Amino acid sequence: MNFGGLDPEFCALGQSAFVVIPVPYDLTSTYQSGSRRGPLAILEASGNMELYDEELDRETYRSGIHTAPAIEADASGPESMVLTVRERVEEVLDLEKIPVLLGGEHSVSLGAVQAVRRKYPGLSVLQLDAHADLRDAYQGTPFSHACIARRIVELCPLVQAGIRSMSAPEALYLKDSGIRSFSADFVMAGEENLDRISELLEGDLYITVDLDALDPAFMPATGTPEPGGIDWRALTGLLRRVSRRARIRGFDVVELSPLPGLVAPDFLAAKLVYRMMGYAGLTAAL
Repeated sequence: MNFGGLDPEFCALGQSAFVVIPVPYDLTSTYQSGSRRGPLAILEASGNMELYDEELDRETYRSGIHTAPAIEADASGPESMVLTVRERVEEVLDLEKIPVLLGGEHSVSLGAVQAVRRKYPGLSVLQLDAHADLRDAYQGTPFSHACIARRIVELCPLVQAGIRSMSAPEALYLKDSGIRSFSADFVMAGEENLDRISELLEGDLYITVDLDALDPAFMPATGTPEPGGIDWRALTGLLRRVSRRARIRGFDVVELSPLPGLVAPDFLAAKLVYRMMGYAGLTAAL
């Protein structure tokens, strides 16, 4: 099985611009587990997409999409898993490919950011998420899914969008952190706000999308669905604007927890991954 159900000529590693890395891992998930099943659900749904992108007027798969073997879950702890992800992403970057992670829980993003920043020291990160994820530690580990933004901001500049849930200590930290954080209400308030967010991002960029950034009406299949989220048009509108200003060096889509008998969220996630590949392809000339 490969992303898009592609013929061999379009998924060979040597000819591919993108390398999809499934990471079926959810060891630190809290409210509802199940995101370990997300990568497979995305791959299965992707085989049923139309591969012509009507917005971009292109067939992105012709740039080549290689699907790597899934990273085996490391039960020794999330820190070890971060290292494993980092090493795999470094291998992809050494081949001058764009890494695309399919989660799995949000903690897996840290290894990818570490790897991409090593190659591109001026890296910034855009986090689309319902949760601030700024805890210094959670349930005994600083590498929990609830700490991912805190660990990222220790490495490089971070912009958040879609946020609508955090603890009191996170709110206090956010006020003094210098992080530019935008609520879901701000994102949904009009296109001029999407412009304001995108204007903060330029140069080399990594994008991490926790699917709970979307409203549960569109994306119920997440571990912690938060009401009041953004919709598909706002999400892609922001990503489109960002792709006009920044060079997308890698990205992930995480926290899909498939619901039996409900395939719409899986398909949405797959189409989002494909659309983001298209946007990343547009940034190559920047």
